Amino acid sequence: MNETTLHYVYDPLCGWCYGAAPLLAAAAGIPGLGIALHAGGLWLGPRRQPMGEALRDYVRPHDERIQALTGQPFGTRYFDELLLSEGLSLDSEPPIRAILAIDELGGDGLTLLHRIQQCHYRDGRWVGSLDNLGELAAEQGITRGAFELACQRVDLAGHLAESQRWLRRL
Repeated sequence: MNETTLHYVYDPLCGWCYGAAPLLAAAAGIPGLGIALHAGGLWLGPRRQPMGEALRDYVRPHDERIQALTGQPFGTRYFDELLLSEGLSLDSEPPIRAILAIDELGGDGLTLLHRIQQCHYRDGRWVGSLDNLGELAAEQGITRGAFELACQRVDLAGHLAESQRWLRRL
């Protein structure tokens, strides 16, 4: 049987993508259906945002709507601690690099995406740190050294360009 591929354009720090996580998990369980992840880069370059009260107040009503519509939990630590963490930024690059690195190392990028989303939105844990992302990679048996090297090798610009081609195509 030929495998059908679902092409999913996402960002690990997009609340709507987190809301869709149960649908992706269900799709992953369908025999003969592969999922190709295409990171869009929502919070990259000039779109990166500093954490703080302004960001929290901007995203909170959107996230509350996502929770109401999807049932995906947004934790108290996310709203009251992580989003108020001065000195940190909402930056998609580290988690995207981590997902691409896991795929390169033979792990499961979709599983890592879901864990990143849970850590960020549910648990209020910063996912912009290689240390925190390395812990999530270790859940798949990936060593810290291999993970860090793979993150450095990732062709982020090439991947994002390919994702943009998918967006234009869709």
